[in-house]
Amino acid sequence: MRGTAAVRATDEVPGHGAHGSQVVLDLYDCETPHLDDLPWVEATLMEAARVAGATIVQTVFHKFAPWGISGVVVISESHLAIHIWPENRYAAVDIFTCGESVRLDVASAFLKRAFVAGSAVKRSFTRGDRAAAAHRRNKNVEYGERETRAVAGS
Repeated sequence: MRGTAAVRATDEVPGHGAHGSQVVLDLYDCETPHLDDLPWVEATLMEAARVAGATIVQTVFHKFAPWGISGVVVISESHLAIHIWPENRYAAVDIFTCGESVRLDVASAFLKRAFVAGSAVKRSFTRGDRAAAAHRRNKNVEYGERETRAVAGS
């Protein structure tokens, strides 16, 4: 029985019945003078991850010519990604987490302030709902079989 409980704890799917939560954030009319400043954008996205409670693993950022930046902060819990069109004063942000510890609302509010966005549109999603439901159905059958064998073998 002890082994069965350990399997259950590690096989649980986080996020209220889904594999993850995602925020897609459109930042319009950004007034920061740093929209095409790669070091500033990278540091700002990393700080958004930190204030949200995420664990940073790695970053990859690229500056395009003549302008524009794309980047991702890989976090233990998933990622924060950004694509910037400085000529349009627009930044597209994606924040995805497969745990419940990262505060997506905190990261979103931080980025809106940092980019001095005139307006922001935030859309929130759960991801993998069907996959998580299938995972739970399969594990319930598997757990039942394991529990029966564990009791019979006692």
